[in-house]
Amino acid sequence: MSANESPAGQARTQPSATYESAFLKACRREPVPYTPVWFMRQAGRSLPEYRKVREGIPMLESCTRPELVTEITLQPVRRHGVDAAIYYSDIVVPLKAIGIDLDIQPGVGPVVAHPIRTRADLAQLRDLTPEDVPYVTEAIGLLTRELGPTPLIGFAGAPFTLASYLVEGGPSRTYENAKAMMYGDPELWADLLDRLAEITSAFLKVQIEAGASAVQLFDSWAGALAPADYRRSVLPASAKVLDSVAGYGVPRIHFGVGTGELLRLMGEAGADVVGVDFRVPLDEAARRVGPGKALQGNLDPTVLFASTEAVEAKTREVLEAAAGLEGHVFNLGHGVMPSTDPDALTRLVEYVHTQTAR
Repeated sequence: MSANESPAGQARTQPSATYESAFLKACRREPVPYTPVWFMRQAGRSLPEYRKVREGIPMLESCTRPELVTEITLQPVRRHGVDAAIYYSDIVVPLKAIGIDLDIQPGVGPVVAHPIRTRADLAQLRDLTPEDVPYVTEAIGLLTRELGPTPLIGFAGAPFTLASYLVEGGPSRTYENAKAMMYGDPELWADLLDRLAEITSAFLKVQIEAGASAVQLFDSWAGALAPADYRRSVLPASAKVLDSVAGYGVPRIHFGVGTGELLRLMGEAGADVVGVDFRVPLDEAARRVGPGKALQGNLDPTVLFASTEAVEAKTREVLEAAAGLEGHVFNLGHGVMPSTDPDALTRLVEYVHTQTAR
C-alpha cells in the first residue's frame, strides 16, 4: 500500500455536510460565507466545565477515556460556537501507547524516565498500531456522531518536538541534548526522527480513518532551529508524516511556535494550511510561505486579557492582514492560556463571524 493511500487505495469520501463547512472550505482555499474560527487548546484548561470533569483524573488517563474525551472535545463547540472541534489528547499519547515510560507532571509537562541518548535506546520506539490506541477510534466515532456537520481536527506532535522531549527527558529551553545529537551524530538523529515519523503517521491515520476531517501537525519547538538546520535535519521527517496522509484527502495543517523564519519550509513539508504564530503579520506570512497555501492564525493569546474594545481592535488588524489571503482560518497565534475568560473567546468567535460575513 502506498503511503499516500487509504487502505482501500482511494481518498476517503468526506461526509457532505462536513465537507461543505466553512472551516474545510477555507482550508481548501474556496469561498466561505465567513471566516471560520477555532482555537488551539480550546478543549480544556480555560473552561470551568473542563476542570470539573477532569477533577482527580491524571492528564494521560483522561486521554484514554472515550466518553471523557468526547465531552471535553465538545465543550468549546457548545460554549463558543467555533467552526471546528480539536480532538482532546496530548502529543505524547502515542509514545505512552507504545510503552515509553513517561508521565505529564503538573506544572512541568511530559517527563521521560529513560531519555533516548544512544542507538540502543531506539529500541524503546516500536511501531504503533490501531490496537495500541482503541480509545482514539472509539472516541472519534462518538464525536463525529455528536458533531454532525462540524469538522473534527485530529492532531499529533511532529517528529522534532517529540524527539526533543525524548532526548532531553522533559521540557527544555535550550535543547542542548537534542541539538548535540543532531549536530554530533546526524545518523542517529535521522534514524530517531524517521522512527518517530512512522509512529506519528500511524497515529494520524488512526484518527483520519475513525472520522477526523482534518489533521494538524504541531511542531511546537521547531522555532528553536535555524532554517538550514530545519531543512537538513527536520523537514524530511515532517514531510514523511504529511505525505503519509496525503491520500486521504483531508486538509493538513502545520504549526510551530516562533517559526517566522521557517514558514516557507514548513509549507514545503507538505502542509495545505500553514499555521502562523502571533509574531508575523499574516500578509507578511503569506509572502514568506508563497502561493498555494491557506494560512491559519494569528491573534496574540494575551490580547484576550485586555478590554473587549482592545480585543476587537487587534482582531481587526489580523483580519485586515488576512484580507488578501487565498484562504484564512482565524485562530490564536498560540494556545488558549489557562486563565483566559471563556466569555472573551465566545465574544471573539461572534465578532469574527460578524465582521467577515460575506
